[in-house]
Amino acid sequence: MKVLVTGATGVVGRQVVAQLLAAGAEVRAVTRDPAKAGLPAGVEVVAGDLTDPAGLAPAFEGVDRMYLFPVEEAVDEVVALAVAAGVRRIVDLSAASVTVGLHVNPVEAAVEKSGVAWTHVRPGSFMANMLPIWGPMIRAGREVRYPFADEASVPVHEADIAAVAVAALLEDGHDGKIYTLTGPAAITTREQVAAIGAALGEEVAYVEVSREEAREILRAQGGFAAGAADLLLGFVDYGGGEPTGADGYAEQDWSALLRPWPGVPDATGRPARDFAAWARDHVADFR
Repeated sequence: MKVLVTGATGVVGRQVVAQLLAAGAEVRAVTRDPAKAGLPAGVEVVAGDLTDPAGLAPAFEGVDRMYLFPVEEAVDEVVALAVAAGVRRIVDLSAASVTVGLHVNPVEAAVEKSGVAWTHVRPGSFMANMLPIWGPMIRAGREVRYPFADEASVPVHEADIAAVAVAALLEDGHDGKIYTLTGPAAITTREQVAAIGAALGEEVAYVEVSREEAREILRAQGGFAAGAADLLLGFVDYGGGEPTGADGYAEQDWSALLRPWPGVPDATGRPARDFAAWARDHVADFR
């Protein structure tokens, strides 16, 4: 079988590619710039852009399964091209926020009406989300200055997201399934920083600061941290739900995303990796 992986150079996409190769699958990866992809040997890397469906036609030739990155623009055309070319199984990357009713994902809708076998993979927050935020602080001074010390979340390892996607791509029994993914247990910000220190074998100090101070720190870091500061720290609202008037959106119950969900064990037959395992996997990034 040949599997087409879109979003192949992303945090999850790279894991999907690697795990498919390890399972013995033939992999074709789509990326906007193949020369910069840096994907493993054995992967057929082709140029393509999900916002330009016409240019994707050659990528679908000889492919029977597809991992679909969630680009909403032109998704109906992308899926139609894939099906016309012979793709018979689509696994899409979605979000846990869809499960709890915060929004509707047009990518899921396009896949469901395609007429082929489908599986939705809906991860909650990624453990890797904080890598570009805390990484510079830890590398520079073995210290994290951030708010929300004792607020708990259940982030998921990117390798587990990929493992669920790969199982759905390669194995039978996942058609029509929706997997909501989290880590195995809730963990606070303070505990996450401690786990990174334990993985490094060095003390990483945690200093709780106000949201305002954290915003200035992240803006000074530049790059992704600066761009994401307002969203991460709550200075802008996530636009979920139905508009209700002056406040913009209806009240939503986020609490359902703050407990473990069983998607990883349901799909893979093993427990989800915990944050300590993720920290050990990323020691080099924090050094």
